[in-house]
Amino acid sequence: MSTQQLQARALGDPTRHAIFRYLADETRQVDVAELTGHIGVHHNAIRQHLARLVAADLVVESTAAPTGRGRPRLVYEVAPSVDSRWGVTGPYEQLSLLLSEIIRTGDTPVDVGRRAGSAFENLAMISDPANAMADRLDRYGFDPVSERSDNHVDLVLHACPFETTALADPDTVCGLHLGLAYGLADSIGGIVVDELVREDPRQAHCVLRCHIEPSGG
Repeated sequence: MSTQQLQARALGDPTRHAIFRYLADETRQVDVAELTGHIGVHHNAIRQHLARLVAADLVVESTAAPTGRGRPRLVYEVAPSVDSRWGVTGPYEQLSLLLSEIIRTGDTPVDVGRRAGSAFENLAMISDPANAMADRLDRYGFDPVSERSDNHVDLVLHACPFETTALADPDTVCGLHLGLAYGLADSIGGIVVDELVREDPRQAHCVLRCHIEPSGG
């Protein structure tokens, strides 16, 4: 079964579709308790529906930062790579919005990308900044592989979500990508982006070079 068919089947259930639409309309991560209150079904049913949406790559699950005693909450958001056919902003719609912001504000691609990355509301429990960076880049469709040596981290990007546009205007698209990485690093904390080594977007394998800040650094 193709990904599209799997997603269509997952969204065919009215309750799952309602959960997906609620998450799509939010700009933050949402927990089971909030979804239970909004949808009006038992929390165990909400968890089962979320599991189906996660399995279909429509929704991503992460762990919220602890706020006291007890197990940290699981939180959910629509996967950034979800195609626009399901009524959410797809990768190229995201790109068009960023390009429009460059034109409207006159800011550089790096500045616009950094704002987009910094807008991510970081609720995840960050124990390893490099893993957190790789996880977020993966959700944006970069398919990163982490290569580490001491406090140096190379994130090899095996996919370019804007490949076609990057071929036509690599300076703009790569600038947006670099800025996005800066913004994500700002949100995560403890990791610094040093440079983006660019390659042919058709082959991918651009390298985002980073380093981990020492504790208290």
